[in-house]
Amino acid sequence: MSQPSTTLGYALFATRWLQAPLYFGLVAAQGVYVYKFFNELWNLILRCVTGQANETYVMLAVLKLVDVVMIANLLIMVIVGGYETFVSRIGLQGHRDQPEWLSHVNSNVLKVKLATAIVGISSVHLLQMFVDVHHTSQHALLWGTVIHMAFIASAAILAYMSGPMAEHGDRSHKGHGHASAHGQDGAGGGYSVSTSVPAEFSASAAAVRAPVPVPIPAQSTGSYLPSSESYDSYDPYETGAETRIRAARFPSRKQLEEFDEDHPRDFDREVLARLGKLDFVASRRNVVFVGPPGTGKTHLAVGLGVRACQAGHQVLFATAAQWAARLTEARVAGRLAEELAALDAHPLLIVDEVGYTRFDADTAHLFFQLVAHRYERSSLIVTGDRPLGRWDEIFGGAAPAMVDRLAHHAEIVRLEGDSYRMRRATSAWAE
Repeated sequence: MSQPSTTLGYALFATRWLQAPLYFGLVAAQGVYVYKFFNELWNLILRCVTGQANETYVMLAVLKLVDVVMIANLLIMVIVGGYETFVSRIGLQGHRDQPEWLSHVNSNVLKVKLATAIVGISSVHLLQMFVDVHHTSQHALLWGTVIHMAFIASAAILAYMSGPMAEHGDRSHKGHGHASAHGQDGAGGGYSVSTSVPAEFSASAAAVRAPVPVPIPAQSTGSYLPSSESYDSYDPYETGAETRIRAARFPSRKQLEEFDEDHPRDFDREVLARLGKLDFVASRRNVVFVGPPGTGKTHLAVGLGVRACQAGHQVLFATAAQWAARLTEARVAGRLAEELAALDAHPLLIVDEVGYTRFDADTAHLFFQLVAHRYERSSLIVTGDRPLGRWDEIFGGAAPAMVDRLAHHAEIVRLEGDSYRMRRATSAWAE
């Protein structure tokens, strides 16, 4: 694209800020409704205290208060959701009060939510008419009912249309984004080894001169996430957190609360509690889990990843071999810089099973570029079977510079103990 065209496009895009005063105007309107609410409430209290309020009056007054609150809810949805969608990101990721609907709001979802809110407000108005039916004409009741049914019909049509629209938008996004996974590594449970690599970490795995990685046993058993087919046909109405969890490609779904803290012989539980707050993601720090197989490193990494998804962060999980395949493919295609930049959309990347495969110099340099690119910009969670001081056994000469950047802002968590699954297998055999 030519420079004049780019400049013109940026200038047109910058005009979105003209909408900002409109949203601040709605904030002022919100203040008006706050005044109206307390004015109505004060009048209701006065009339109840002085004995001037009958049951019908109280019911109508309460419905007015409900009406004001529902309109205020509609306003805040338009203010926050509309500003986030059409003007600029607000940056509430990780905020404890982040509204759940904001994590997956877009213009299509916003229209459906507004339509349903309008139906709710119309229902309150219609109920007010029926409560005060003796002072409401039949003409007003008829048209109030007709208008309410029209709102319901339009909301139903809009909701029906939003399904295909959302699905089409997601398919278009997937057409330009990462491909679906074709296999899993087994890091979440069992000892079976899959030699397939997900398409997004795809076919140039053969270019990585390394044996098939050995899966890391997780801390406890758990059901696998849906297969790649269900990734392509997910429910467009599921929550944003669930969508992010699916997109993260976790080998299994683990929760931090499920982790058996009594199993590792050497484990700092206070560190886990601190990491569970996800402050390391907001401060762009790293986490490194080090320990022998079966001590729960993958479980903890996935648990933190799931919690990050629930907090509104985009996360991507893969084994070290899969990351090597993905970066190698990008380098061969001459788009390594673009690939690293695209990964910036994920505040948290998880690199699992470091140490089970020794990489050649070229692949080790790719890992160095990944770590260096994200240094003080985004977070990494890395799991491995050996301390950082022995990473030269895995990455050769690239290890010192890589470790220097990875460990500079990192929480190093050491886990010691026997394999959790081996212990369970031995116990089952004994029985």
